[in-house]
Amino acid sequence: MLIAIIAACEIGFWVVLGAGLAARYPLRLRRLGALLLLCVPLIDAVLLGATVLDLRRGAEAGFAHGLAAAYLGYSIAFGHSMVRWADERFAHRFAGGPPPRGKPKGGRARTRYEWREFGKAAIATAIACGLLVGMIALVGDAGRTEALWGWTARLGVVLAIWAIWPVSHTFWPSEPAVPEKPAR
Repeated sequence: MLIAIIAACEIGFWVVLGAGLAARYPLRLRRLGALLLLCVPLIDAVLLGATVLDLRRGAEAGFAHGLAAAYLGYSIAFGHSMVRWADERFAHRFAGGPPPRGKPKGGRARTRYEWREFGKAAIATAIACGLLVGMIALVGDAGRTEALWGWTARLGVVLAIWAIWPVSHTFWPSEPAVPEKPAR
């Protein structure tokens, strides 16, 4: 059941985000668009509430509860940048905004970008692990929460793998892209 709620929250995130941006740009309903975009974090609250409710009802903490914590951690840490990413594209497409920024091609700018993204992943991992420990404390029964401790290790492995990119760009930075000269 909780897996279905997680999937519904992911779909809901994109639907509410799309509706907010559609109201904001093509429909030019700025207030409605802003209101819908403010509702995006409420989807995380729904998932958190459903997870806590499930555990309070006596469910044994399992894969779905760990996945919910991971989803919430990454949603909180990356949510704002995902909204900004979508907003840039909608503004460009429907409101004559500037072309969306891409990630830097190389050099120090790319290294900073990779470390910033890793920082978000570290924050996401910390939030998710905090939620997992909170769930373990909420249940108060080691037998019912054994699966949640495994999720802290999984999240640590994901973060360790993620560290490969900023470290590699730090020690072996790629050359910044050189703009091409216009043909005569």
